[in-house]
Amino acid sequence: MAGSAVAIPILAVQQLHDVGIGGALVAVSLGPSVLAAPLAGAALDRARRPALLVAASGVLTAMAFAAAALLGQLPLPVVFACLAVAGAASPFYMGGLSSYVADVIPGGRRAFAFDALSYNVSAVAGPAFVAVMAVFLPAPAALAVLSATAAAGAVSVSVIGLKSHSAPRVSPWQAVAAGLHRIFSHRPLAVVTAASTLSQLGQGGLAIAAIALSIERIGSPGDGALVVTSFAVGSLLGALYETVRPTRARPHAVMMAGFLATGLLTVGAAVDIGTAWTVVAIGLSGVFTASTAAAMLFLRNHLSPPHLRSQVFTVGAGLRASASAGGAALAASATGFGGALSLAAVGVVWVASAALMAAYPRGVQAEA
Repeated sequence: MAGSAVAIPILAVQQLHDVGIGGALVAVSLGPSVLAAPLAGAALDRARRPALLVAASGVLTAMAFAAAALLGQLPLPVVFACLAVAGAASPFYMGGLSSYVADVIPGGRRAFAFDALSYNVSAVAGPAFVAVMAVFLPAPAALAVLSATAAAGAVSVSVIGLKSHSAPRVSPWQAVAAGLHRIFSHRPLAVVTAASTLSQLGQGGLAIAAIALSIERIGSPGDGALVVTSFAVGSLLGALYETVRPTRARPHAVMMAGFLATGLLTVGAAVDIGTAWTVVAIGLSGVFTASTAAAMLFLRNHLSPPHLRSQVFTVGAGLRASASAGGAALAASATGFGGALSLAAVGVVWVASAALMAAYPRGVQAEA
């Protein structure tokens, strides 16, 4: 999915000469996820063979990307409909699959460090792959390869023995109500969900703020891409280190410290003492996102009862995705106040996320 957010707009420009349609197609491929997340999670929790549901969602995504590759040949409403189906299916693997990590990978904290690493690798490798492909081949080829990759992922998941969560056979709406009640009424889980969602407002706005800062200081958006790349590289390096030496501090403390470090470094990066400083500071801020992501995933797993676990993961992932999109929109609307102020505001959001973690109950322990 990470690569499609780059490939689809490029394809829209090449085939229809309209980047606006490309943006709308990306939005429709992401938007349904937050609405579908509770039902997808409830379905996974009660499934006897959850791997088949995850695999089916991968097949639907592959078919949607294949359809999108035919943009300009297929009617536009058909492409929109296919990508909307893919967006509705995405919670099964973007969030839902993570709810089975502890069952498949031994090691507690290390298991979720590997999970966080997988998200970081896809976030960096997907767009990078599409960017390289775009130099040598037309955009339909990139989407065709992404379709094949999604299909390969579906085949891989189908052979993994995911254990059933054995949720009781109640109506889907009762299952969804029980899951949402757990997420928003159980204080530790509610704090983790709220803080991690809020942090994504900052991460979603980072790219827009970085480009605005670049235009403000050098009159070109070029350095903005460099800043965003440094954040991605820092996140990837942090994730690699986390898998080798998982942080052993209390998970909620790791989240608080990580959000705070990322926020302060981002605010510091807005200070005008040279491009090199901005790039390095943002790169360092990205390093701390891996440990916070691994700690967040570990806490989701620890704080959710088995029969609601997938729903906790899918809803959490959906909220984060929506917050990221909202952060980009807010940052775009704030660029009129200046790039430096926009970047500093992004950092303040992370600091606010750290402050929110202070509401985590002291008596609740979650050790690996």
